[in-house]
Formats: sequence, C-alpha cells, structure tokens
Amino acid sequence: MPNKLEAWLRGSLPNISPLLQPVAHALLQTQEEVAEIMQSFSEENLWKRPANVASVGFHLQHLTGVLDRLFTYARGESLSQTQLTALTSEGKENQTILVKDLVEAFNTQIIMALAQLQITNSETLTEVREVGRGKIPSTVIGLLIHATEHTTRHLGQLLVTAKVVELAVD
Repeated sequence: MPNKLEAWLRGSLPNISPLLQPVAHALLQTQEEVAEIMQSFSEENLWKRPANVASVGFHLQHLTGVLDRLFTYARGESLSQTQLTALTSEGKENQTILVKDLVEAFNTQIIMALAQLQITNSETLTEVREVGRGKIPSTVIGLLIHATEHTTRHLGQLLVTAKVVELAVD
C-alpha cells in the first residue's frame, strides 16, 4: 500500500470554501492518477479502441473539456465557439497530439478549476445556472459536483482502457 495519502486525507486546501473542499480534493486526486498512469503510456496506444470503447486520447480530451464546459456554466456563461469546436474534436484521432500535450492541457484545466473554486462564493452555490443550448436549469453546486463526478467516471474508464491497450502489447 502506498505511503502517500489520497488528496481528501491531506487536509483542507487554502482559500477554498469548506463546502467545496470535496470538489477540489476529487479534482486533485484525478490529476495525480492521470499523471501516474500516463507517465509511461506509449504514444502508439493513445488512439487505440479495444472492443470499440473510447480511446485513452478521447478520455484525456474529454476530461479537460468537461471541466471547462461545466465550470463555464457554473460561472453563468455560455460556451464559446472555441469550446464548441473543441467538443466536436474530442476523440477524433490526431497523430500530431502527444500524450504529454493532453496531460498538460488537463493539468492546466485543473489549475483553472481550482482557481475558480477559490473565488466561488458559498452563498451562490444554490443559484440557478443554465446548461447548454436548451438552457436546462441546474445550480452552481450541481454543476461543480457533476463536473467532479463526470471527471472521476472518465478517469476510471481511462485507467481501464490504458491497462487493456498496454497489456495487449506485452
């Protein structure tokens, strides 16, 4: 068993509301696990789709994109054209994109998410926010929790897919 404690057991993060600590901890844990599994992941396996499941490349793009989109909605903003373009390109094989580039983009998005959590006023957590073109109602806390839940779900899928494609090579 590793000696390193998971993020949620390392104490409160500075300048983040106690109500948002679980969101921040889950994001940090995801960041650490992505870094660990991708550290030695081979470029040739990035877009492989065993049993036609989503590729590791897709999951890395999607992890970044979902955080960006859901945190945008939590701020009460609509998606930009750049975000919509990024959404349509998620999962499309691109041999010019390297593993380190996708991990770096995810790390940058985590940093931005944590910065947003630091300035999120706890009193706004139940305020209504609209999601998507359909303007489906949610709340700030609903969006932040869903962003975390969705991120951890795709982390699990990424971990399994990465293991499967790497083992297929051995």
